[in-house]
Amino acid sequence: MLYAILCYASEDVVCSWSKEQDDAVMAKLATVQEKYARAGKLGPVARLLPTTAATTLRKVKGEAVVFDGPFAETKEQFLGFYTVDCDNLDEAVNFARELSEVNPSGGSYEIRPIGVLNRVAATI
Repeated sequence: MLYAILCYASEDVVCSWSKEQDDAVMAKLATVQEKYARAGKLGPVARLLPTTAATTLRKVKGEAVVFDGPFAETKEQFLGFYTVDCDNLDEAVNFARELSEVNPSGGSYEIRPIGVLNRVAATI
């Protein structure tokens, strides 16, 4: 079963890290990722740019309206995701737990099964 591990944390906290601090966190996360990658269980991983770079399209009275910024005002922002192929939810939770143990952001990881709609290969 494919799972999306969605990463949420405060952008204010994560964006305040020095390059050295950020590099250290990324190295620790890469160690966790590497184990799953070697087992052939890790799919795409992405770190999103800050919400200040976001654009949202929302239907307003039946019309598509484009807004600058994220879709919601929250204390935590959606910062990135992992795609992981796990045998069951327990394995996906364990992966998220390992990420959480090395990530000092104090954020959360949302674990959601993926229902694949289209397996067209990406060309980017």
